[in-house]
Amino acid sequence: MPQHTPTRMRRWPLLAAAPLAAALVLGGCAAGEPAPPSTDPASPGDGPGEGFSMMVAVANDGDDAYSMIADAYTEATGVEIEVINYPSEAYNTQLRTQLQAGTAADIMILSPGTGQEISVVPLAKEGFLEPIDSAASVIPAGTESQYEVDGNFYGQPSGLMPVGFVFNGGAAAEVGIDAFPTTFEDLLGYCATAREGDKVFTALAGAAAPNTGMLGMGLAAAPVYGEDPDWNEKRAAGEVTFADSGWVTALENVVAMNDAGCFQDGAAGSGFDAITNGVVGGTALTGVVPGSAASSMNAAREGLGATAQAFPAPTGNTTTLYASANYAWALHSKASDGAKASVQKFFAWLAEPEQAVQFAELYGMVPIVGADEGNLLEPYQPIAEFIMSGAYVGLPNAMWPNAGVYDALATGVQALLTGQKTPQQVAADMDNAWG
Repeated sequence: MPQHTPTRMRRWPLLAAAPLAAALVLGGCAAGEPAPPSTDPASPGDGPGEGFSMMVAVANDGDDAYSMIADAYTEATGVEIEVINYPSEAYNTQLRTQLQAGTAADIMILSPGTGQEISVVPLAKEGFLEPIDSAASVIPAGTESQYEVDGNFYGQPSGLMPVGFVFNGGAAAEVGIDAFPTTFEDLLGYCATAREGDKVFTALAGAAAPNTGMLGMGLAAAPVYGEDPDWNEKRAAGEVTFADSGWVTALENVVAMNDAGCFQDGAAGSGFDAITNGVVGGTALTGVVPGSAASSMNAAREGLGATAQAFPAPTGNTTTLYASANYAWALHSKASDGAKASVQKFFAWLAEPEQAVQFAELYGMVPIVGADEGNLLEPYQPIAEFIMSGAYVGLPNAMWPNAGVYDALATGVQALLTGQKTPQQVAADMDNAWG
């Protein structure tokens, strides 16, 4: 399926690396008009049903993937969907308030797992969510626990999002770098090369905890989860700790990047605009952001050709890609019986490969089902082998026991940038937050 042509700058989501509201501060669509919707009456169910509402977080007018897929469903079925756009910076708090009052929309967008304020598992345990009939057909193998409570699934993942560096190859070529680094040691060398050419290797939003936390998690991909994909389970069992594991190596590598001049001057005080301006403007070769950002950036500047890349591994480790189903559709347990029946049909329609591919194109993700190299968006081609072979791991914080662990990581990386803490101290803070 061809990639749609974006018509305006879109911001990108920061996924499960932060609470969803912070995650969506950067929005997240990557395409223009939706593909022709399925018109098979058997696809969504046996005729029009009761309309329903859907609450989503938005950062700007370009955040319209959810509205566009809703329009496609209405066109296919006649079922009306009210899409309620809510400012992303207040989404978490507002959703929690509405759930407590029983006034939340019929559909909401949550985060899988347990590690965030509005994660699927705790909300299901609190009785706010209804089981979803079609979810089991699209949940990636091995991640069932992120959606399941007492044998029922309460969230349906909407797409797969790779997370790593977004790379401006044209800017790299201007300083004599012809390819993305294959090892972390190469990356440090490229930082010096970029500086010599009046650029920086990575634009970092050092004042924004979601981005510093994502950097820390990214550098842990190879030395922690590439070496032991079950590390989280072992931490939960008390068999390992952050302070006595490859996490210390990852945090030391944050310091190494800072010392090597990999980040822009004043990175510790920079916001997300530093990433957009740096990578799109060509003064930075990379940004640590979700893969969907590549499509957004390519929409902002014709011919940019930004691509998604995995974090390069230190010598002795294996490069490991993060890719997670970081957003989940969910059904409010207080919805009317008619709305619940209609939403179940809508979710079943979304679980079909045709619609899964369509939504992935609109949002800039990898289809949760039906993905092949032919329908991967162009920016994902450098990591297609990882994606198609399943050689990736999910973002680790999805199954951390509380949001405090990620907060300790994010603020800890900020402290590493300013020299206020050591890697060992940050790792100890994460262990304390886990407890």
